[in-house]
Amino acid sequence: MDLEHTQVGIVGAGPAGLMLGHLLHLHGIDTVVIEDRSQDYVVDRVRAGVLEQGTVDLMRECGLGDRLAREGLRHDGIYIAFRGARHRIDMAALTGGRTITVYGQNEVVKDLIAARQATACATHWDVDDVAVSNPEAGGTAAGGPSISFTQAGRRRMLRCDFIAGCDGFHGVCRPSIPPSRRTFYERTYPFAWLGILAEAAPASEELVYSLHDRGFALFSMRSPTVTRLYLQCPPDDDIAAWSDDRIWSELKTRLRTADGWEPYEGAITQKSITPMRSFVADPMRDGRLFLAGDAAHIVPPTGAKGLNLAMADVWRLSQALAEFYRGGRTDALDAYSARGVRRTWLAQRFSWWMTSMLHRSESRNPFDHERQLAELDYLVSSQAAMTSLAENYVGTPLA
Repeated sequence: MDLEHTQVGIVGAGPAGLMLGHLLHLHGIDTVVIEDRSQDYVVDRVRAGVLEQGTVDLMRECGLGDRLAREGLRHDGIYIAFRGARHRIDMAALTGGRTITVYGQNEVVKDLIAARQATACATHWDVDDVAVSNPEAGGTAAGGPSISFTQAGRRRMLRCDFIAGCDGFHGVCRPSIPPSRRTFYERTYPFAWLGILAEAAPASEELVYSLHDRGFALFSMRSPTVTRLYLQCPPDDDIAAWSDDRIWSELKTRLRTADGWEPYEGAITQKSITPMRSFVADPMRDGRLFLAGDAAHIVPPTGAKGLNLAMADVWRLSQALAEFYRGGRTDALDAYSARGVRRTWLAQRFSWWMTSMLHRSESRNPFDHERQLAELDYLVSSQAAMTSLAENYVGTPLA
Protein backbone atom coordinates (compact mmCIF):
# COMPACT_ATOMS: atom_id res chain seq x y z
CA MET A 1 0.00 0.00 0.00
CA ASP A 2 1.36 3.43 -0.95
CA LEU A 3 1.70 5.66 2.12
CA GLU A 4 1.43 9.46 2.25
CA HIS A 5 1.50 11.92 5.17
CA THR A 6 -0.06 15.35 5.69
CA GLN A 7 -1.31 17.51 8.51
CA VAL A 8 -4.98 17.73 7.45
CA GLY A 9 -6.61 15.21 5.14
CA ILE A 10 -9.65 16.66 3.38
CA VAL A 11 -12.27 14.33 1.92
CA GLY A 12 -14.23 16.11 -0.81
CA ALA A 13 -13.19 18.67 -3.43
CA GLY A 14 -16.37 20.70 -3.53
CA PRO A 15 -16.41 24.32 -2.39
CA ALA A 16 -16.12 23.37 1.31
CA GLY A 17 -13.09 21.09 0.90
CA LEU A 18 -11.29 23.32 -1.57
CA MET A 19 -11.89 26.48 0.47
CA LEU A 20 -10.64 24.75 3.62
CA GLY A 21 -7.53 23.64 1.78
CA HIS A 22 -6.93 27.17 0.53
CA LEU A 23 -7.41 28.77 3.94
CA LEU A 24 -5.11 26.26 5.62
CA HIS A 25 -2.47 26.80 2.94
CA LEU A 26 -2.54 30.52 3.75
CA HIS A 27 -1.82 29.55 7.38
CA GLY A 28 1.11 27.37 6.29
CA ILE A 29 -0.69 24.10 7.07
CA ASP A 30 -0.17 21.17 4.71
CA THR A 31 -3.26 19.47 3.25
CA VAL A 32 -4.16 16.71 0.82
CA VAL A 33 -7.61 16.73 -0.82
CA ILE A 34 -9.27 13.49 -1.95
CA GLU A 35 -12.26 13.45 -4.30
CA ASP A 36 -14.12 10.46 -5.77
CA ARG A 37 -15.36 12.41 -8.79
CA SER A 38 -13.41 13.83 -11.71
CA GLN A 39 -12.35 17.45 -11.77
CA ASP A 40 -14.61 18.13 -14.76
CA TYR A 41 -17.61 16.66 -12.95
CA VAL A 42 -17.05 18.85 -9.89
CA VAL A 43 -16.61 21.99 -12.00
CA ASP A 44 -19.68 21.33 -14.15
CA ARG A 45 -22.13 20.77 -11.28
CA VAL A 46 -24.70 23.58 -11.28
CA ARG A 47 -25.71 24.35 -7.72
CA ALA A 48 -26.34 27.40 -5.55
CA GLY A 49 -25.43 30.83 -6.83
CA VAL A 50 -26.26 33.33 -4.08
CA LEU A 51 -23.33 34.43 -1.91
CA GLU A 52 -23.92 36.16 1.40
CA GLN A 53 -21.93 39.25 2.29
CA GLY A 54 -19.70 37.20 4.61
CA THR A 55 -18.84 34.71 1.85
CA VAL A 56 -17.99 37.53 -0.55
CA ASP A 57 -15.80 39.18 2.09
CA LEU A 58 -14.04 35.87 2.77
CA MET A 59 -13.24 35.32 -0.90
CA ARG A 60 -11.80 38.80 -1.19
CA GLU A 61 -9.74 38.51 1.99
CA CYS A 62 -8.15 35.22 0.92
CA GLY A 63 -7.21 36.45 -2.57
CA LEU A 64 -10.10 34.99 -4.58
CA GLY A 65 -12.03 38.16 -5.28
CA ASP A 66 -10.77 39.37 -8.66
CA ARG A 67 -13.08 37.43 -10.99
CA LEU A 68 -15.89 37.67 -8.45
CA ALA A 69 -15.59 41.46 -8.58
CA ARG A 70 -15.69 41.44 -12.39
CA GLU A 71 -18.39 38.86 -13.03
CA GLY A 72 -20.45 38.61 -9.84
CA LEU A 73 -23.84 40.30 -9.90
CA ARG A 74 -24.35 42.36 -6.75
CA HIS A 75 -27.96 42.64 -5.59
CA ASP A 76 -29.07 45.22 -3.07
CA GLY A 77 -32.53 43.69 -2.72
CA ILE A 78 -35.00 40.99 -3.72
CA TYR A 79 -38.62 40.97 -4.86
CA ILE A 80 -41.48 39.12 -3.18
CA ALA A 81 -44.43 38.60 -5.55
CA PHE A 82 -47.99 37.60 -4.68
CA ARG A 83 -51.50 38.57 -5.79
CA GLY A 84 -50.01 39.65 -9.13
CA ALA A 85 -47.67 42.33 -7.75
CA ARG A 86 -43.94 42.52 -6.98
CA HIS A 87 -42.77 44.12 -3.74
CA ARG A 88 -39.11 45.08 -3.40
CA ILE A 89 -37.22 44.56 -0.15
CA ASP A 90 -34.17 46.85 -0.04
CA MET A 91 -31.79 44.66 1.91
CA ALA A 92 -28.82 47.02 1.67
CA ALA A 93 -30.81 49.90 3.16
CA LEU A 94 -32.18 47.68 5.93
CA THR A 95 -28.83 46.15 6.94
CA GLY A 96 -26.39 49.02 6.78
CA GLY A 97 -25.13 48.21 3.28
CA ARG A 98 -24.86 44.41 3.40
CA THR A 99 -25.84 42.72 0.12
CA ILE A 100 -25.80 39.42 -1.75
CA THR A 101 -23.88 38.53 -4.91
CA VAL A 102 -25.00 36.09 -7.59
CA TYR A 103 -21.96 34.02 -8.56
CA GLY A 104 -22.46 30.35 -9.36
CA GLN A 105 -21.06 27.64 -7.11
CA ASN A 106 -19.21 26.17 -10.08
CA GLU A 107 -17.51 29.56 -10.57
CA VAL A 108 -16.40 29.50 -6.92
CA VAL A 109 -15.03 25.99 -7.50
CA LYS A 110 -13.12 27.13 -10.61
CA ASP A 111 -11.47 29.91 -8.61
CA LEU A 112 -10.55 27.52 -5.80
CA ILE A 113 -9.11 24.88 -8.15
CA ALA A 114 -6.99 27.52 -9.87
CA ALA A 115 -5.71 28.73 -6.50
CA ARG A 116 -4.86 25.19 -5.40
CA GLN A 117 -3.12 24.37 -8.66
CA ALA A 118 -0.88 27.39 -8.07
CA THR A 119 0.47 25.67 -4.93
CA ALA A 120 2.31 22.42 -4.31
CA CYS A 121 -0.66 21.02 -2.35
CA ALA A 122 -1.86 17.62 -3.56
CA THR A 123 -5.36 16.88 -4.88
CA HIS A 124 -6.30 13.31 -5.81
CA TRP A 125 -9.25 13.25 -8.23
CA ASP A 126 -11.44 10.37 -9.37
CA VAL A 127 -10.51 7.92 -6.60
CA ASP A 128 -12.47 4.86 -5.48
CA ASP A 129 -13.31 3.02 -2.26
CA VAL A 130 -12.61 5.88 0.13
CA ALA A 131 -12.58 4.90 3.82
CA VAL A 132 -11.65 6.85 6.92
CA SER A 133 -10.14 5.58 10.16
CA ASN A 134 -10.62 7.81 13.17
CA PRO A 135 -9.39 6.04 16.34
CA GLU A 136 -9.94 7.65 19.71
CA ALA A 137 -6.17 8.26 19.96
CA GLY A 138 -5.26 11.03 17.51
CA GLY A 139 -1.90 12.01 16.11
CA THR A 140 0.20 10.83 13.19
CA ALA A 141 1.64 7.68 14.77
CA ALA A 142 0.46 4.24 13.72
CA GLY A 143 -3.19 3.89 14.61
CA GLY A 144 -3.90 7.60 14.22
CA PRO A 145 -6.34 9.18 11.74
CA SER A 146 -6.04 7.94 8.18
CA ILE A 147 -7.83 7.96 4.85
CA SER A 148 -7.48 5.04 2.46
CA PHE A 149 -8.52 4.99 -1.20
CA THR A 150 -7.82 3.38 -4.53
CA GLN A 151 -6.31 5.37 -7.39
CA ALA A 152 -5.29 4.00 -10.78
CA GLY A 153 -5.68 0.46 -9.43
CA ARG A 154 -3.38 0.94 -6.40
CA ARG A 155 -4.49 1.10 -2.79
CA ARG A 156 -3.16 4.18 -1.00
CA MET A 157 -3.22 5.44 2.59
CA LEU A 158 -3.01 9.01 3.81
CA ARG A 159 -1.99 9.45 7.46
CA CYS A 160 -2.86 12.80 9.00
CA ASP A 161 -3.33 14.72 12.24
CA PHE A 162 -6.94 15.61 11.43
CA ILE A 163 -9.61 14.59 8.90
CA ALA A 164 -12.02 17.14 7.45
CA GLY A 165 -15.18 15.49 6.14
CA CYS A 166 -16.29 17.79 3.32
CA ASP A 167 -17.66 14.95 1.19
CA GLY A 168 -21.32 15.92 1.03
CA PHE A 169 -24.53 14.31 2.20
CA HIS A 170 -23.74 10.92 0.63
CA GLY A 171 -20.07 10.81 1.64
CA VAL A 172 -18.26 8.32 3.86
CA CYS A 173 -17.15 10.58 6.70
CA ARG A 174 -20.41 11.16 8.56
CA PRO A 175 -21.46 7.45 8.47
CA SER A 176 -18.09 6.56 10.00
CA ILE A 177 -19.21 8.17 13.30
CA PRO A 178 -20.69 5.47 15.55
CA PRO A 179 -24.46 5.90 16.13
CA SER A 180 -23.87 6.08 19.88
CA ARG A 181 -21.92 9.32 19.43
CA ARG A 182 -24.19 11.33 17.13
CA THR A 183 -27.78 12.42 16.53
CA PHE A 184 -29.33 13.15 13.14
CA TYR A 185 -32.32 15.47 12.67
CA GLU A 186 -34.20 15.17 9.37
CA ARG A 187 -37.25 16.53 7.62
CA THR A 188 -38.47 15.73 4.10
CA TYR A 189 -40.69 18.28 2.40
CA PRO A 190 -43.74 17.19 0.37
CA PHE A 191 -42.61 19.03 -2.76
CA ALA A 192 -39.56 19.49 -4.97
CA TRP A 193 -38.04 22.12 -7.25
CA LEU A 194 -37.93 21.78 -11.01
CA GLY A 195 -34.96 23.91 -11.98
CA ILE A 196 -33.79 25.08 -15.39
CA LEU A 197 -30.95 27.03 -16.95
CA ALA A 198 -32.01 29.08 -19.97
CA GLU A 199 -30.10 31.07 -22.54
CA ALA A 200 -32.02 34.25 -21.83
CA ALA A 201 -31.01 37.62 -20.45
CA PRO A 202 -32.41 38.23 -16.95
CA ALA A 203 -35.72 40.08 -17.10
CA SER A 204 -35.13 41.55 -13.64
CA GLU A 205 -31.98 42.89 -12.01
CA GLU A 206 -32.88 41.11 -8.76
CA LEU A 207 -34.37 37.77 -7.70
CA VAL A 208 -38.14 37.35 -7.66
CA TYR A 209 -39.75 34.94 -5.17
CA SER A 210 -43.36 34.28 -6.09
CA LEU A 211 -46.33 32.61 -4.41
CA HIS A 212 -49.06 31.79 -6.92
CA ASP A 213 -52.28 29.80 -6.64
CA ARG A 214 -50.52 27.07 -8.63
CA GLY A 215 -47.47 27.02 -6.36
CA PHE A 216 -44.08 28.58 -5.82
CA ALA A 217 -41.76 29.95 -8.52
CA LEU A 218 -38.37 31.66 -8.36
CA PHE A 219 -36.71 33.88 -10.92
CA SER A 220 -32.91 34.02 -10.61
CA MET A 221 -29.89 34.29 -12.90
CA ARG A 222 -26.33 33.10 -13.38
CA SER A 223 -24.93 35.78 -15.66
CA PRO A 224 -26.06 38.68 -17.88
CA THR A 225 -27.01 36.09 -20.53
CA VAL A 226 -28.19 33.08 -18.48
CA THR A 227 -31.37 32.83 -16.41
CA ARG A 228 -32.00 30.29 -13.63
CA LEU A 229 -35.64 29.53 -12.79
CA TYR A 230 -37.47 27.14 -10.47
CA LEU A 231 -40.97 25.71 -10.10
CA GLN A 232 -42.57 23.89 -7.18
CA CYS A 233 -43.60 20.39 -8.25
CA PRO A 234 -44.37 17.01 -6.64
CA PRO A 235 -41.22 15.19 -5.44
CA ASP A 236 -42.03 12.12 -7.54
CA ASP A 237 -42.62 14.09 -10.74
CA ASP A 238 -40.95 12.80 -13.91
CA ILE A 239 -38.74 15.36 -15.64
CA ALA A 240 -39.62 13.72 -18.97
CA ALA A 241 -43.20 14.91 -18.48
CA TRP A 242 -42.03 18.53 -18.53
CA SER A 243 -41.55 19.68 -22.10
CA ASP A 244 -39.90 23.03 -22.68
CA ASP A 245 -43.24 24.53 -23.72
CA ARG A 246 -44.91 23.28 -20.55
CA ILE A 247 -42.10 24.67 -18.38
CA TRP A 248 -42.26 28.14 -19.94
CA SER A 249 -46.05 28.22 -19.77
CA GLU A 250 -46.01 27.36 -16.07
CA LEU A 251 -43.19 29.76 -15.25
CA LYS A 252 -44.93 32.66 -16.93
CA THR A 253 -48.23 31.83 -15.29
CA ARG A 254 -46.69 31.81 -11.81
CA LEU A 255 -44.28 34.73 -12.25
CA ARG A 256 -46.19 37.18 -14.48
CA THR A 257 -47.36 40.28 -12.59
CA ALA A 258 -50.11 42.79 -13.32
CA ASP A 259 -47.62 45.35 -14.67
CA GLY A 260 -46.74 42.95 -17.50
CA TRP A 261 -43.42 41.70 -16.08
CA GLU A 262 -42.47 38.11 -16.88
CA PRO A 263 -39.22 36.22 -17.52
CA TYR A 264 -37.66 36.28 -20.96
CA GLU A 265 -37.85 32.99 -22.81
CA GLY A 266 -34.79 31.20 -24.22
CA ALA A 267 -33.35 27.80 -25.04
CA ILE A 268 -33.33 25.53 -21.98
CA THR A 269 -29.87 24.01 -21.58
CA GLN A 270 -30.40 22.09 -18.32
CA LYS A 271 -33.40 20.89 -16.36
CA SER A 272 -33.76 18.67 -13.31
CA ILE A 273 -35.98 17.96 -10.31
CA THR A 274 -34.48 18.29 -6.85
CA PRO A 275 -36.27 16.99 -3.71
CA MET A 276 -36.23 19.30 -0.70
CA ARG A 277 -35.11 18.24 2.75
CA SER A 278 -33.55 19.48 5.96
CA PHE A 279 -30.80 17.62 7.80
CA VAL A 280 -28.59 18.38 10.81
CA ALA A 281 -25.81 16.22 12.24
CA ASP A 282 -24.98 16.87 15.89
CA PRO A 283 -22.15 16.96 16.79
CA MET A 284 -20.09 18.06 13.78
CA ARG A 285 -17.00 16.46 15.30
CA ASP A 286 -15.90 13.01 16.43
CA GLY A 287 -12.38 12.91 17.83
CA ARG A 288 -10.10 14.24 15.12
CA LEU A 289 -12.77 14.02 12.41
CA PHE A 290 -14.58 17.30 11.68
CA LEU A 291 -17.63 17.58 9.40
CA ALA A 292 -18.26 20.63 7.23
CA GLY A 293 -20.73 21.64 4.54
CA ASP A 294 -23.34 19.17 3.25
CA ALA A 295 -21.73 16.35 5.24
CA ALA A 296 -23.03 18.11 8.36
CA HIS A 297 -26.22 19.81 7.22
CA ILE A 298 -28.70 20.27 4.37
CA VAL A 299 -31.13 23.19 4.17
CA PRO A 300 -33.97 23.89 1.73
CA PRO A 301 -32.64 26.14 -1.06
CA THR A 302 -35.34 28.77 -0.49
CA GLY A 303 -33.17 30.73 1.93
CA ALA A 304 -29.95 30.40 -0.13
CA LYS A 305 -27.98 29.12 2.88
CA GLY A 306 -26.29 25.86 1.81
CA LEU A 307 -23.05 27.13 0.25
CA ASN A 308 -22.83 29.97 2.74
CA LEU A 309 -23.13 27.63 5.73
CA ALA A 310 -20.29 25.56 4.25
CA MET A 311 -18.08 28.65 3.92
CA ALA A 312 -18.76 29.58 7.56
CA ASP A 313 -17.87 26.01 8.63
CA VAL A 314 -14.51 25.90 6.90
CA TRP A 315 -13.55 29.43 7.94
CA ARG A 316 -14.24 28.48 11.58
CA LEU A 317 -12.36 25.18 11.21
CA SER A 318 -9.37 26.82 9.53
CA GLN A 319 -9.10 29.35 12.35
CA ALA A 320 -9.27 26.59 14.95
CA LEU A 321 -6.63 24.44 13.22
CA ALA A 322 -4.34 27.45 12.78
CA GLU A 323 -4.62 28.15 16.51
CA PHE A 324 -3.72 24.51 17.26
CA TYR A 325 -0.67 24.46 15.00
CA ARG A 326 0.58 27.85 16.23
CA GLY A 327 0.52 27.08 19.91
CA GLY A 328 -1.14 23.75 20.62
CA ARG A 329 -4.37 25.31 21.89
CA THR A 330 -7.56 23.31 21.38
CA ASP A 331 -10.15 25.85 22.61
CA ALA A 332 -11.45 26.70 19.14
CA LEU A 333 -11.39 23.07 18.01
CA ASP A 334 -13.41 22.11 21.07
CA ALA A 335 -15.95 24.87 20.33
CA TYR A 336 -16.17 24.14 16.58
CA SER A 337 -19.17 21.83 16.69
CA ALA A 338 -21.32 23.79 19.14
CA ARG A 339 -20.79 27.01 17.20
CA GLY A 340 -21.52 25.29 13.90
CA VAL A 341 -24.67 23.53 15.10
CA ARG A 342 -26.03 26.80 16.49
CA ARG A 343 -25.45 28.60 13.18
CA THR A 344 -27.00 25.67 11.32
CA TRP A 345 -30.22 25.76 13.33
CA LEU A 346 -30.53 29.51 12.76
CA ALA A 347 -30.22 28.86 9.03
CA GLN A 348 -32.71 26.00 9.25
CA ARG A 349 -35.22 28.27 10.99
CA PHE A 350 -34.95 30.94 8.29
CA SER A 351 -35.02 28.44 5.42
CA TRP A 352 -38.07 26.69 6.88
CA TRP A 353 -39.84 30.06 7.31
CA MET A 354 -39.16 31.13 3.72
CA THR A 355 -40.21 27.71 2.44
CA SER A 356 -43.45 27.50 4.41
CA MET A 357 -44.40 31.06 3.48
CA LEU A 358 -43.91 30.64 -0.28
CA HIS A 359 -44.95 27.07 -1.17
CA ARG A 360 -48.49 25.80 -1.62
CA SER A 361 -49.26 22.91 0.72
CA GLU A 362 -50.08 19.58 -0.86
CA SER A 363 -53.49 19.65 0.82
CA ARG A 364 -54.34 22.86 -1.08
CA ASN A 365 -56.16 23.97 2.06
CA PRO A 366 -57.73 27.42 1.37
CA PHE A 367 -57.19 28.45 5.00
CA ASP A 368 -53.45 27.80 4.75
CA HIS A 369 -53.20 29.71 1.47
CA GLU A 370 -55.00 32.77 2.84
CA ARG A 371 -52.78 32.64 5.93
CA GLN A 372 -49.72 32.64 3.66
CA LEU A 373 -51.03 35.69 1.81
CA ALA A 374 -51.61 37.45 5.13
CA GLU A 375 -48.05 36.62 6.14
CA LEU A 376 -46.77 38.15 2.91
CA ASP A 377 -49.00 41.21 3.36
CA TYR A 378 -47.49 41.75 6.78
CA LEU A 379 -43.95 41.16 5.50
CA VAL A 380 -44.03 43.83 2.80
CA SER A 381 -45.87 46.39 4.94
CA SER A 382 -43.72 46.16 8.08
CA GLN A 383 -40.20 47.59 8.21
CA ALA A 384 -39.45 45.35 11.18
CA ALA A 385 -40.49 42.24 9.23
CA MET A 386 -38.55 43.29 6.12
CA THR A 387 -35.48 44.00 8.26
CA SER A 388 -35.68 40.53 9.79
CA LEU A 389 -35.80 38.92 6.35
CA ALA A 390 -32.99 41.14 5.06
CA GLU A 391 -30.70 40.42 8.02
CA ASN A 392 -31.16 36.69 7.63
CA TYR A 393 -30.87 36.70 3.84
CA VAL A 394 -27.62 38.69 3.58
CA GLY A 395 -26.22 36.63 6.45
CA THR A 396 -24.53 37.32 9.73
CA PRO A 397 -20.74 37.80 9.97
CA LEU A 398 -18.68 34.61 9.95
CA ALA A 399 -18.33 33.19 13.46
